[in-house]
Amino acid sequence: MNHGSSEAEGELSREIAALFDLSLGELKDRWRYVYGTEPPPRSSRKLLVSAIGYRMQERVFGGLKLSVRRLLERASEDAGGHRISRTRPVTRASAGTVLIRDWQGKSHHVTVLDRGVLYRKKNYRSLSQVARVITGCRWSGPLFFGLKGRLKEGSRGTR
Repeated sequence: MNHGSSEAEGELSREIAALFDLSLGELKDRWRYVYGTEPPPRSSRKLLVSAIGYRMQERVFGGLKLSVRRLLERASEDAGGHRISRTRPVTRASAGTVLIRDWQGKSHHVTVLDRGVLYRKKNYRSLSQVARVITGCRWSGPLFFGLKGRLKEGSRGTR
């Protein structure tokens, strides 16, 4: 394992976690810095933190592949005509990705590693293990962290 990239991942995780301690005004200033534009009007804290965190990860690990950007552009154009492209849901996150999940008023940050995940300075084999630590019951880790959707629309109230 490359310790230099591990240190960069740790620093990035700390910087993203620190976003939650910033005021709304400070988050808007940070948005201006990382995007070079004004934040959207009436932006929520959640949107600002998520978007700034994404941009920070993008600068360290690289952005979306050109093919993915084109797919997203096509999907947004199609949405205007009410035709939505069907894509396979993401079920895996690459090493270095920081997943953020709000659960019962607390924000939980998990960093995906080459093998397993890092949560609160402890290594776990899977996202499902971390989801169980957070909730106290069995969860599909990819489902809990939003990497895959529910199978049926009618299953919203269940795990």
